[in-house]
Amino acid sequence: QVQLVESGGGLVQPGGSLRLSCAASGRIFAINAMGWFRQAPGKQRELAATITTGGSTNYADSVKGRFTISRDNAGNTVYLKMNSLKPEDTAVYYCKADWGLGPGAHDYWGQGTQVTVSS
Repeated sequence: QVQLVESGGGLVQPGGSLRLSCAASGRIFAINAMGWFRQAPGKQRELAATITTGGSTNYADSVKGRFTISRDNAGNTVYLKMNSLKPEDTAVYYCKADWGLGPGAHDYWGQGTQVTVSS
C-alpha cells in the first residue's frame, strides 16, 4: 500500500504562483513514476505533469513553460510549481503514483487539492 497526501492548493489571482506537494508513504520502494493530474468541473481528469524515478519529466502542452514538476532527493515528495496561473488552471489537482510492474502494477491516487485561479 502507498499513501499519497497532497497539500498547497488554494485561491490565487491570475498570473500568480502556487506550489503543490505530494508526500508518499508506505511501500514507496516500488514506485516507478509520480505525477499530477487535474480535473475541472464537468471535465475529464487530465495529465498535468509526470516524473520518473530516473528524473525524466513530461508535461501537458497546456502547462509547458509554466509548471515544473520535481521531487526531493529521497523521492518521497513530489512538487508541482505552478507559475503564470490562468483561470483555466482551476481544478482539483490529484497526485498519482505508478507502483510496481507486470500483473501486480497498481495506480495510487491522493485525495486531491483544490486550486482556484480567480480575481
